[in-house]
Amino acid sequence: MKNPVLVALFCLMQTLILAQSPTPSKPRILISTDIGGTDPDDNQSMTHLLMNSDLFQFEGLVSSPSYGEGNKKEILRMIDIYEKDLPKLNKHNKKLAKPDFLRSICKQGRKGNAPFSGYTTATEGSDWIIKCAKKQSEHPLWILGWGGLEDIAQALHDAPEIQHKIRIYWIGGPNKKWSANSYAYIAENFPNLFFIEVNSSYYGFFSNNTEPDTINTSDYYNRVIQGGGHLGMDFKNYYDGEIKMGDSPSLFYMMDGNPEKPERESWGGSFKKITYSPRTIYNQTTTLKDTVAFCSIIEIHLKGPKIEIPSDSVCFWMEIPYGKTIQKWPGYHLGNGDYAIRYIPKKAENLHYRFTSKIAEINGLEGDIVVSNLWPGKKHSTDYPLGNHWYSDKSDINLYDEKIQGGKTVLKWRNVILDDWAKRWKWLK
Repeated sequence: MKNPVLVALFCLMQTLILAQSPTPSKPRILISTDIGGTDPDDNQSMTHLLMNSDLFQFEGLVSSPSYGEGNKKEILRMIDIYEKDLPKLNKHNKKLAKPDFLRSICKQGRKGNAPFSGYTTATEGSDWIIKCAKKQSEHPLWILGWGGLEDIAQALHDAPEIQHKIRIYWIGGPNKKWSANSYAYIAENFPNLFFIEVNSSYYGFFSNNTEPDTINTSDYYNRVIQGGGHLGMDFKNYYDGEIKMGDSPSLFYMMDGNPEKPERESWGGSFKKITYSPRTIYNQTTTLKDTVAFCSIIEIHLKGPKIEIPSDSVCFWMEIPYGKTIQKWPGYHLGNGDYAIRYIPKKAENLHYRFTSKIAEINGLEGDIVVSNLWPGKKHSTDYPLGNHWYSDKSDINLYDEKIQGGKTVLKWRNVILDDWAKRWKWLK
């Protein structure tokens, strides 16, 4: 017969291991989101954020859609829904954020991705990031990136002194594809940022582990959310109520333990320092003899005619098959007959591409490249060197969730996180 004392101690240890760790202080956060764009998981994450708003000191809600139709109006619409449910929520927690205050900190950022330079002109969103970062405070401003990096890059360009006042937790992956130029600008010019670059771990929360972006099904909506007020009714509109919330690991991270220690265990993942951001430069199209790591920068330079158009003008396109469609990525004229494009693949695959252009020397060029499943991969002389506070997904093979690097560092907390959220859904019933 098992020793009851040992059994009790074991159960206690398991409880302590799974318990939520206290956060030292209420974190100052600014959300940069592409909500309203092509992926409605931002709406799901916004629902979770609003229902847990007492845990954060809000500084800003910035619409930053590097791709798609994301806009500030969609943030405001979500706040309107939250306001309808607030009387019920307040019966259980009176510290939740006030809707009018949330509306006052909503700002519109850049719509569309940045040119090759990585920045353009200031936006309401980028100016707000600067204003929040410069506030007198004992605590840093945490920028949680749910979309593109364009407004963050613009803010850093316009006010580089803020780099020591901010911390960034960014959901990269697909967002990195769209923000290749702004990402490259930040990595090259601000390597000493405190930056948690999450390219894959977050998939562990929602994804089928053999095919990233395929959502695991569950009964969570029917069991927990259904009947949960106006927010519950709205939640059904996204993935038919299935849980994706691909950006929410940034919130989970801020809710569990000291955010200044990315290498710790946390609901939002556990990360390691990286000393370089991989970039491979090619002066011609690539072949299947060329291999890069997923989420690394492929930079292709081509020679063509010296034409009289402004530098950083789009003048050719990279076409890449994506499912049953074709994605098109802009290439730029850099001047003096130099043409260039950056592309960042989000997953392991053998990738084929084709260039189209009115420039005869470029039009019709084709290439292939092998993308491997280990980030950041092998070093190159053209990589961006990084400082002492840049973190990313752990590469330990034991932490892979099948194809998902670092996936188990988030997956292990999924049930605990959803059980925690379920307590608040009960408030709306």
